[in-house]
Amino acid sequence: MFEFLASGSVTSAHGFLAGAVESGIKSRGGLDLAILHSEKVCAAAGVFTANAIKAAPVVISEMRVRTGNAQSLIVNSGCANACTGEEGIADAEEMAELTARKLGISANNILVASTGVIGVRLPLRCIQSGVERIVLKPDGGHELARAIMTTDTFPKEVALRIEADCGVFTIGGIAKGAGMIHPNLATMLCFLTTDADVEASHLQSCLKEAVDISFNMITVDGDTSPNDMVVLLANGMSGSKIEVQDTGLFQKALNEVCLYLAKCVARDGEGATKLIEVTVDGALGVVEARMAARAIAGSPLVKAALHGNDPNWGRIVAALGRSGIRVEEKRLDVYLCDVCVMKQGQPQPFDRYGLSKELASKEVSLKLNLNLGQAKAVAWGCDLSEEYVTINSAYTS
Repeated sequence: MFEFLASGSVTSAHGFLAGAVESGIKSRGGLDLAILHSEKVCAAAGVFTANAIKAAPVVISEMRVRTGNAQSLIVNSGCANACTGEEGIADAEEMAELTARKLGISANNILVASTGVIGVRLPLRCIQSGVERIVLKPDGGHELARAIMTTDTFPKEVALRIEADCGVFTIGGIAKGAGMIHPNLATMLCFLTTDADVEASHLQSCLKEAVDISFNMITVDGDTSPNDMVVLLANGMSGSKIEVQDTGLFQKALNEVCLYLAKCVARDGEGATKLIEVTVDGALGVVEARMAARAIAGSPLVKAALHGNDPNWGRIVAALGRSGIRVEEKRLDVYLCDVCVMKQGQPQPFDRYGLSKELASKEVSLKLNLNLGQAKAVAWGCDLSEEYVTINSAYTS
């Protein structure tokens, strides 16, 4: 049994603190530097960008997560510290050292994350001054959620309280991301915490499963970033021990947290006016179902049509056809907002004006049944608007 906590965030789990400041990294001002800290050393798990170009903080954090332990994380927005060479690695390590001195812990137990413009060195003087001014608080997760925003229009945070046979524990999380979002992670940061006691290797497998059905199933614009990471820290301070054989409820709750945050990211896509949910059923396997759902959710033509409330279902079928999976046209069923537009490969009559009105909703569902197997997958995306071009035509200027 679990429940969403009102005003829940990444510090809702017992023993986690956070704080943020405006350090001057962002040219337009606002919170841009933050620390997440646990009162105890945590088991750590992480999933990182699939981009072959990896930002310095990703290189550092991925290496440290492999040890299975971490206690704190420092993050900045406004500068990605990506494509900055050996100097960038040194800058990321210095961020960890500054945090270690502030907290009185080992820098090896501190993860580093950055988001913002690529190819620019970090202003370390700003970071040094900012770290000194950060005040860690039990409710500091809300500040942290705002500090990691770039083109996001709202902070993304959530927490679940879970009652299990092993006791009561909490999972909390925050995320950022609005552009350069595509399956296999994107320009996205997600920090998750739990006060459950979970062994590191098992924590990693749980996180990978949750990410596969959530963050790896969203897309905004088809681009991925060097800076993506999803990190999960478990400090065990609730006293609830999650055994390997008893992880069903923990996994389900972690999935819910990740799905909630992933859909927030898709809904907040740059210039987006609506959330698109694509369900592909009846595929031969889960991999194929995911490939198909992601291809449709990421199609610029589908996204543009849905922005204009145009029930042009041919674009959906075309995207499915190029997804690389097995499809038999004569078996295919297609639904827009639960209105059947194709049945067993045959076009179906529908009220175009009425369906166009349905497509004007803030959330739009596309459902396809391939009628070939039992596998199913869901992907999320957003529409493609003129505002997306406006935002990205002036991102660094």
